[in-house]
Amino acid sequence: MPRRIPRTILVRLRTPRRFPKFLMGASVCVLVAGLLSPLSQAIAADTTVAAANDYCGGQCSDILPAGQNGNATLAEILLNQAFGSQPAHAEDQLAPYGNLASGYSTLTDAKINDFFRDASFGVPAGQVESTLQPAGRTDVTIVRDKKAGVPHITGTTRYGTEFGAGYAAGQDRLWLMDVFRHVGRGKLTAFAGGAPSNQGLEQEFWRHAPYTEADLQAQIDNAAASNGARGRQALADVRAYIAGINAYIDASDSGRYFPGEYVLTGHKDSVTNAGTIEHFKETDLVALASVIGALFGSGGGGEVNNAVSLLAAQSKYGAEEGTKVWESFRERNDPEAVLTVHNGESFPYATKPATPQGAALPAAGTVAEEPLVYDRTGSAATSTATGTSASATASALSSARRGMSNALVVSGKSTASGHPIAVFGPQTGYFAPQLLMLQEIQGPGLSARGASFAGLSMYVELGRGQDYAWSATTSGQDIIDTYAVELCQDDTHYLYHGTCTAMEKIEQTNAWKPTTADGTAAGSYRMQVWRTKYGPVTHRATVDGKKVAYTTLRSSYLHEADSIIGFQMLNDPDYVKSPQTFQAAVQHINYTFNWFYADSQHTAYYNSGDNPVRADGVDAEFPVQAQAAYEWKNWTPTTNTADYTPASAHPNSVDQDYYISWNNKQAKDYTTAPWGNGSVHRGNLLEDRVKKLVTAGGVTRASLTKAMADAALADLRAEDVLPKLLKVVNNSPVTDATAAAAATKLSDWVTAGARRKETAAGSKAYSNAEAIRILDAWWPLLVKAEFEPGLGSGLYTAMTNNLPVDEAPSAGHGPTGSHAGSSFQYGWWSYVHKDIRAVLGESVQGGLAKPYCGGGSLSACRDILISTLKQAAGRTAAQVYPGDDLCSAGDQWCADSINQRTLGGIKHGKISWQNRPTYQQVVEFTSHR
Repeated sequence: MPRRIPRTILVRLRTPRRFPKFLMGASVCVLVAGLLSPLSQAIAADTTVAAANDYCGGQCSDILPAGQNGNATLAEILLNQAFGSQPAHAEDQLAPYGNLASGYSTLTDAKINDFFRDASFGVPAGQVESTLQPAGRTDVTIVRDKKAGVPHITGTTRYGTEFGAGYAAGQDRLWLMDVFRHVGRGKLTAFAGGAPSNQGLEQEFWRHAPYTEADLQAQIDNAAASNGARGRQALADVRAYIAGINAYIDASDSGRYFPGEYVLTGHKDSVTNAGTIEHFKETDLVALASVIGALFGSGGGGEVNNAVSLLAAQSKYGAEEGTKVWESFRERNDPEAVLTVHNGESFPYATKPATPQGAALPAAGTVAEEPLVYDRTGSAATSTATGTSASATASALSSARRGMSNALVVSGKSTASGHPIAVFGPQTGYFAPQLLMLQEIQGPGLSARGASFAGLSMYVELGRGQDYAWSATTSGQDIIDTYAVELCQDDTHYLYHGTCTAMEKIEQTNAWKPTTADGTAAGSYRMQVWRTKYGPVTHRATVDGKKVAYTTLRSSYLHEADSIIGFQMLNDPDYVKSPQTFQAAVQHINYTFNWFYADSQHTAYYNSGDNPVRADGVDAEFPVQAQAAYEWKNWTPTTNTADYTPASAHPNSVDQDYYISWNNKQAKDYTTAPWGNGSVHRGNLLEDRVKKLVTAGGVTRASLTKAMADAALADLRAEDVLPKLLKVVNNSPVTDATAAAAATKLSDWVTAGARRKETAAGSKAYSNAEAIRILDAWWPLLVKAEFEPGLGSGLYTAMTNNLPVDEAPSAGHGPTGSHAGSSFQYGWWSYVHKDIRAVLGESVQGGLAKPYCGGGSLSACRDILISTLKQAAGRTAAQVYPGDDLCSAGDQWCADSINQRTLGGIKHGKISWQNRPTYQQVVEFTSHR
């Protein structure tokens, strides 16, 4: 429950310059003593709320750390900063989530809800914490449960139901929603402060979707107009949802229980209540959707980097041999890659054409990234700020996007009950407050419970219906192409179908000054993007002697709102009644996701996304000439629509014996944009465990959850690659004492299971800690020593730009940075695995075009491995784990640990590393309608 601050204390809390001084200046003890009960938003009740048609039989569970409540008043923020106290339901899901890492080994079905929360419909008798009819409406009720504070929204009208969903979203995530509508518009720094992380965030996403207000509105109009009755209903739902959000803004403003961050960032005055919390509007939701789509649902890109690395390979080896080398590293369709659809069915997409046409490869040394930021002043001109911009650019232009998320789904044929079981969820990073929020929504045409992204929760996006559950993982197939537009007249005009055409300049100027929340010195800059009919400009280069601009065209560009129809269908109990209707629903989602389904009888899978039909001969891996002959089939630039591959061409399946997904390759011949889908992928960690369970039979919710949890602690390098490395090292006795000791420690770790696991719950120290340190130090050393001599420094660097060498838990990677949980998605594990096996004389399918370790000599390779192993063993813990704002140098456990990255004023404690979904369901339905 929010708390109001007495006026006598508010007088003392005028906004100061720095947050620590703020705390010292305010008498926190007096503040605590003087807290009064708030104006009541909800009336406590102890009544039974009847569950809707629930066919899960108490066997649906879920979890979302840190907690449901993502709003905090100014008083609650002060208490948290000073004493670590938490608002109600802000952190009550963090401990159960974190405890699974040490408690999974003894897990039984009866203990699942020790680590998850009951996800049945309704609220049990005696568990009602509060009941509210928002804004005095009689057509909707929000009931919150005592266990987790999840809102259970029940409406008698469709409008009232969606109004309630919006109001509940405001209660739980108003500040976060406000932050991300500004991120989507490229206006975060002006709203929340000029911290380098804020600069990087807005730059990365605005480059991806530099929309004008007219663009955002046009997407709403198009989604509503082109989808018949469902489109009109979606627009009505959005308007009711926004009305609910705005009603909460008004109520919290007048009641003075709005999020305290508005005071700390200077938007509200703590004494007079002066200032404004802007109402939400329809286009805000499109801005929010563009951020989520960019983070998790837009596979592709990286064609310019691909071209640069191909040219480097051809320069090293010659055109023909260099292309073979490049293709062997690219692993477009590696025969050893783990597959989600593993029955041998082929789904060709973005395959290499026999005779490529229209390629627009740059002249060597002519590629330059298009600047985004101009006219820097103050803190925007520091080296830290410019470095942040460089990182944001690299992330935005890479094909190595954060995929995240996993799924384990087993058919009833292999379970103890005969009913399918699923353990699945999205791996969306860790934030405070969390990007996702939980809710149950019951009303006309709506019946679901689960998670939604804050500000987009008019529907449950990942969760369960009455007799089915669904979830998604990022798929990463290529829906982004790069075009080379030939320049004419000057650098801001290009040829479009033979006519010299002006580029459109889109600009956004941001300025900031220090606030209590963010003391970053005043600064400003201007972001600028040139747009063409083929999308925004990303690079400049010379092709065949002519100056060109490279542009990026994404099939979901200008279509961020289209997916609302698919989510609406997933929430409609009258629509989703079977695997087939589920697949039909997610076909309406244009983002690149793998979708999974389970009911009491069936399982299903479908890969969504608007996959453009490319012109014959176009190789999606490289930039292509911006000419009519090489455009997407029936492409219309004004609406960015084209022909898309039919549903039957997308990887799909019903009732396969099991499905696994951890952003791995979907199916045979289905090319994914990111590099690294080879013989070793983190999907193998799930595949090996689930396949073993299915072979044995009798799978239970507990055993499938244990498989997930065990994989979540596994070091992929140690489990799948290290045994081969040690086989080379131990090919003959190791005479160097340091290397021999290191090899023994590594071998012992492999024997113990190759996990990064605490010695005991809460010990904050790993078993086999020395071995883990050695491998963390050894991996980058051995990869460089193994491959750089053969590739040469230029080609090696180009290849590492396509695929990072390592992604250990302690590494800072992706938009969430360090302490983000997700690990081992991108790395050179397959390359090492294939190369070392070849050196050992083992059979390798889809091997590298050339041997690298020791030039193929076992003895020379062994010398390299032993030399680098000895070097790694000598690295101290402080060198391997250098420390950061959260951890001291040498603290291995802390370096790996998960931290809820603060997006507001509330902080949470760290938990031990796990590589698992942020929101996760465990489901087994017992019956069907």
